[in-house]
Amino acid sequence: MNTKAILAICLGAALLFFSCVEDVKTGNEYSGRLILKLTDAPFPYDLVSEANVTLFKVEARKVDDEAVEENDMADNETLPFITLMEQEISVNLLNLTNGVTQILADVEIPQGTYDLIRVYVKGVNVVLTDGRTFDLKVPSGEQTGIKVFLKPGITVVGGLSTDLLLDFDVSRSFVAKGNLKKVDGIRGFNFKPVIKASNLSTSGSLLGNVITIEDEIEKALEGVQISVLAADTVNTSSFTDADGNYMIMGLETGSYKAIAEFEGYTSSDTLDIQITAANKTIQDFILEKEVVEETGSD
Repeated sequence: MNTKAILAICLGAALLFFSCVEDVKTGNEYSGRLILKLTDAPFPYDLVSEANVTLFKVEARKVDDEAVEENDMADNETLPFITLMEQEISVNLLNLTNGVTQILADVEIPQGTYDLIRVYVKGVNVVLTDGRTFDLKVPSGEQTGIKVFLKPGITVVGGLSTDLLLDFDVSRSFVAKGNLKKVDGIRGFNFKPVIKASNLSTSGSLLGNVITIEDEIEKALEGVQISVLAADTVNTSSFTDADGNYMIMGLETGSYKAIAEFEGYTSSDTLDIQITAANKTIQDFILEKEVVEETGSD
């Protein structure tokens, strides 16, 4: 084989190699990974045993660079939507509490800023603890999707992963009708979906444990309501599980106050807490039983 032929082969191999390298670089540079998770803002369990939804499609709207620069991310349907997930995923939202999440999508999407998520749902029903089931109408989620605005928009960076949490607020989404003090008093539900989105890279979590002390023995308390307040207004809340544990995800960075309340027990002091991005803040509580004063007759 002559020298020119060898040089031609070497040159072709080099060009092919650098072409492959450039393809990999382009993929990393212009696309990033978005991991979409679902959780539930906790709901009291004493009357409801299941709150079921089937999600069958999730989309994200990409905002062009000009709109981002002008801070103009209005509800513009002409902007492109990227499909993140298109399969049926059925979940009992009451299982997604205290840090438990369901991954809806883990996909490569074009880098850029996304300001709106559309969640398509069907098959919504509530099962009460007495066994009755109520099938609920979906106002628009099955046809046009439930719109979840991201403020500020979430930015997907080429070659990196971004975690987005969708918090399905059951207590506000499933509005009960009838007498809510007892299970047989409930006559149905209206479905008014409320979903909050949080960027897990810029938000933090609050978690901890709640106990009481009886006869010098620590006892976990289930069903204690933990409320997180911002500017003296309840921002979100959670309930402890059977081990007395709780976890609230997706809290924006900043200062809050937290309080623990449980029927039959004295409420805790209102404590100052600090939430840091991508970190967990631990706050435990010890509650004391209320002292009932007996009044004797003269």
